[in-house]
Amino acid sequence: MRTTPRSRRTRGIRRALTGALLAGLTLLTTASPAVADDPSASASPAGDEAGPTEAGTTFRTATPLKQGQSGIAQASAGDYLYWVFPADAGQRPTVRATVKLPGSAARRGTSTWQVDVYDGLRRRQACMYGHQTRKAAADAATVELSCVLRPVRSWSEPWANDPLPGSYYIRLTVVDLPAADLGLPVGVQVRTSFKEVGGSHDGDGTLSEPLVPGVSVASASETNETGETGDGGSSAAPRTVAAGEPEDGWTSGWWTDRWLWTVGGGVLAALAAVFGYSLTRGRGRPSHVPPGV
Repeated sequence: MRTTPRSRRTRGIRRALTGALLAGLTLLTTASPAVADDPSASASPAGDEAGPTEAGTTFRTATPLKQGQSGIAQASAGDYLYWVFPADAGQRPTVRATVKLPGSAARRGTSTWQVDVYDGLRRRQACMYGHQTRKAAADAATVELSCVLRPVRSWSEPWANDPLPGSYYIRLTVVDLPAADLGLPVGVQVRTSFKEVGGSHDGDGTLSEPLVPGVSVASASETNETGETGDGGSSAAPRTVAAGEPEDGWTSGWWTDRWLWTVGGGVLAALAAVFGYSLTRGRGRPSHVPPGV
């Protein structure tokens, strides 16, 4: 069978489109999991400064922690200890706590310790997995606790209990302890870490403000300082919030890898349309048929 320049050109176009389509599919199916599973993709900064050396005893007095920062405290068995840290959309926070127990000679029996995490609205957040509650034997030197939260979403329905950007409170306490062991000294260390999960858990909206206690009042004070609204004038208090914010600021879902998937899907759809057209349009008028026939 004799091949014409037109047929060779058509086969070349088909091979090029097929290669581009397969390359695009490979990129979309392999790039995102690689980012999600890469341990180096963690958003936890390695804090150079020393962490706090005390813990709060209520939500209002919770000790602030920066992202990825550790905190230590000396307390008594039976105390409620609180810390607070910021978490942003697209992050999956992990909280770890280590309790150093007094010597076994001073203890009378086993104890059970528990770590809980609450969001900025003080709603208790469930752990995806981890050791949220653990029992320490009478001769144990330490007890390790952990809680891996669900990924933080940029927005959710008002009735939902999804994690949202804002402050997150850590509460550590003993939930079962012999009465004779109450008040014994313990040492505590808490650590926070974060993993970027991308846009697969994002919603279709954003919060006007992160769930940080006092952020609305602080924003109103800033507005009054500029003189745009309100009558507070320049005497308004400066913006202060309990948990601060991530080092890069609050993103609240402005950019996610969903944009890449959207653009990539559009490119693949266009390539598929051109490829389908090249398959179905036929070979045109045969060379032996004169024009106009």
